[in-house]
Order: sequence, then structure tokens, then C-alpha cells
Amino acid sequence: MTGLVLKLSPKERILINGAVIENGDRRSRLSIMSPEANILRLRDAIHPEDAKTPVRRVCFAMQLVLSGDTDPKDAHLPLLRQVEELSQVFTDADSRAHLLEATQSLIAGQHYRAMKALRALMPREDRLIAARPQ
Repeated sequence: MTGLVLKLSPKERILINGAVIENGDRRSRLSIMSPEANILRLRDAIHPEDAKTPVRRVCFAMQLVLSGDTDPKDAHLPLLRQVEELSQVFTDADSRAHLLEATQSLIAGQHYRAMKALRALMPREDRLIAARPQ
């Protein structure tokens, strides 16, 4: 198993098992070998007040698992249900591919990968919301 590989920009911050770690002045690459480590890039973090849309709410829920604030076992079924609900709205082939990747990643316990797949849907969600008649 190769683990999670994080490529960090200078001064980029990540949260690992509750500790905020800041990269130095140079780009670096970290290989996280512990599969149970809770890891979140702070640049990917969604603030609670920004979790107002369905995709952002699911990503925020996954973020809570990654930060260690929610037990992965408790979040597993609700997250799968939320991704399934998103599949009712995102019906195009590309969106379906992201949803499938998120579902498979959740089943495998890879919350970071699942969140990354769902983040790709955010621009589409923004367009759908902007196009919605008021």
C-alpha cells in the first residue's frame, strides 16, 4: 500500500490527527503511511457557515471525519445516503463518475479521496443554483 501522498506548497497547512502542521519555505511531498490517520488540507476546509448547499454539506460532513470530530463508523451510512441523494440531481456522465468515485472511496474508508471527488461537483452545483429561477 502506498498510502496518501500530499504535495504541499510553501507555508501550506494541514491538520493531522488534530495537530496543525505548516510546511516550510519550500514545496514538499509527504507520504502518509498510516491508513487510520485523520488528515485534512486546511486549504480544502469548508467553514460551517459555508456549508449551505447539498454538495458542500456532504463535503463538510466528510471533513468532520477527516478532522477526527466524527467517528467514521457513525458517519458511514449517512454519507452514503447523502451521496445517493446527490445522484438524483447530478445525472450527467461526468458527474456520475465523480459520484461513483466518492461512493467507492467511502466504502473503502477513504474519506479524503471521496471528498476530493465531490469537490469536483461544486462548480456544477454553483451553476445549477445560479440558473435556478427565483
